[in-house]
Amino acid sequence: MTERDSDIEFDFFDEPETQETTQRRRAPRDGGGPRGPRGPRGPQRRPGRPTAEATRLLRLAGLVAFAIFLVVVLVLVVKSCRSSSKNSEYANYMSSVRTIASGSAGVGRQLNDVLTTPGIKEADLETKLNGLAQQESQYADRAQRINPPGPLRVEHQHLVEALQLRTSGISRLADAFRQTAKSKSSSQAGQLLAQQAQLLVASDVNWDFYFRNPSLRELQRQGVTGVSVPDSKIFSNTDLASTASMTPVWRRVHGAATSSSSTPTGIHGVGLVSTKVLPGGQQLSPTSETTITASPNLAFEVAVKDTGEAQEVKVPVVLTIEKKVQNRSAPIVKRGNISLIDVGATQTITFHITEQPPFSTPTRIKVQVGPVPAEKTFSNNTATYPVIFSFGA
Repeated sequence: MTERDSDIEFDFFDEPETQETTQRRRAPRDGGGPRGPRGPRGPQRRPGRPTAEATRLLRLAGLVAFAIFLVVVLVLVVKSCRSSSKNSEYANYMSSVRTIASGSAGVGRQLNDVLTTPGIKEADLETKLNGLAQQESQYADRAQRINPPGPLRVEHQHLVEALQLRTSGISRLADAFRQTAKSKSSSQAGQLLAQQAQLLVASDVNWDFYFRNPSLRELQRQGVTGVSVPDSKIFSNTDLASTASMTPVWRRVHGAATSSSSTPTGIHGVGLVSTKVLPGGQQLSPTSETTITASPNLAFEVAVKDTGEAQEVKVPVVLTIEKKVQNRSAPIVKRGNISLIDVGATQTITFHITEQPPFSTPTRIKVQVGPVPAEKTFSNNTATYPVIFSFGA
């Protein structure tokens, strides 16, 4: 072996040692102590911190939750808008109907006034009836131009038909008066008039049965709240639509047409029957003090009877509650009239008390009915009731 060969062997065995020495001499990166054995190379997880993949999943879950929240909010907003729009549609429709219903009811009040006006001439009555029929026809035409919500189209058509029936009833009533102007039979004339008046009563029934009641049910089915369905009556005094009532109406009108005098003939008179407290129906006594428990709905119902031999119209009724304010008289006075009372019949009128009555002190209520034209007996026209008002429970 030569000296050169000896050097090569030395270099071969020494090289790994040199490399190992170099690796051992490398300073640790973090300046820490000796490290343990290393595992396979890969992403190193730091304690207490989520990995990038976990962070992405959390962000995705947050976005999904936010998207769901937006969808829920959007659905609720759309639902609320639809509900508001539906309520608005029905409210606008009922507002238009309410105007017509009120106008038609006003025609009814004028009709009742015409039929119960003492001394009215037949020609004047016919003229006024024809005018009222024209007004009612205009309300029917206005109703036809209203565009109802889809679910109420059938009900709205019934409303129009009710108004048309009212128009026909008033017009035919005027014709009946004209046709019977020279009739010799008051009972036959009264029967013909009653038949036309019954058309008006039927229109009120149709309004409730075919329009108002089913409309209320439809609003409930649609979930529409806060919208009322208007009522309307053109012939509130249904007793007037009978032959027994229309016969004396015809006699009175016919007598006024053939007589130059407006003074009624025969025995006339009305009498006070009773006065009751509402609610509850407690009857007042003219001889003993009655304790009345006041309430927000306090009212008095006065019953009046026709004690004569003729039909009475526009019978005046006055109710007075004695009251003092600072030692000065300040009575509560309520006035009204009963449009028509047939011979021997009894009708009532109700007075609602909105003022504060005198509490805890004895007072009196006075009621006066009539008198009516040509009445000669007045002993049963008035009554005075001692009372004391107490606070409600």
